[in-house]
Amino acid sequence: MELGMVGLGKMGGFMTERLIRGGHRVIGFDRDPAVVQKLAEKGAVSANSLDNIISQLKPPRAIWLMVPAGDPVDQTIAALVPHLAPGDTIIDGGNSYYKDSVRRAAALAPKKINFVDCGTSGGVWGITEGYSMMVGGDADVVKRLSPIFETLAPGPDKDGVAWGLPARGTS
Repeated sequence: MELGMVGLGKMGGFMTERLIRGGHRVIGFDRDPAVVQKLAEKGAVSANSLDNIISQLKPPRAIWLMVPAGDPVDQTIAALVPHLAPGDTIIDGGNSYYKDSVRRAAALAPKKINFVDCGTSGGVWGITEGYSMMVGGDADVVKRLSPIFETLAPGPDKDGVAWGLPARGTS
C-alpha cells in the first residue's frame, strides 16, 4: 500500500520506517527538509510540500497526520483539502480531542473526503515493538487501509488495534 505521512518527528519518522520495512510506499513531508532527507535515505519518497505528497499518490489517496493536536491538525487539513478529491482519506494519528474529530469528520463529509481518527501510542519504541491504535472511521475505508494499521500494530500474536466502528461522527 502507499501512504502520505505528514509530520516526521520521532513518532512519525519511526512509523514511516516501520511501514517501509513492512513493504509500504511512504511519501513523507515535514517542515524540516533535513528530516525528510534522512527518511528518504531509509526508503521513503520525499515531498517538499503537502501538494507534492498528493501529486505522488494514486487515488484514492491516504494521508496520515502526525502533527500536534489542536490547531496544527486543523491547519494541515485546511492546507490539504484543496488538493484532495472525493474518496481520499485523512488519518489523524495524533491524540486529538474526540469532539474535534467529530467536527473534522462532519466538515469533510460533504466533500466526500474520508476522515479516520486513529489515536496512536507507542512512542520511540513503536518502531520495534509496534504501536497501539484506536481506529475509528467508516468501516469500508478502515478495511481498505487495514494493511497500514496491521503493519504498525505489535503483531498478529499481540493486541494493538482497537477497531471503533462506526467512527465518531461518521457512518
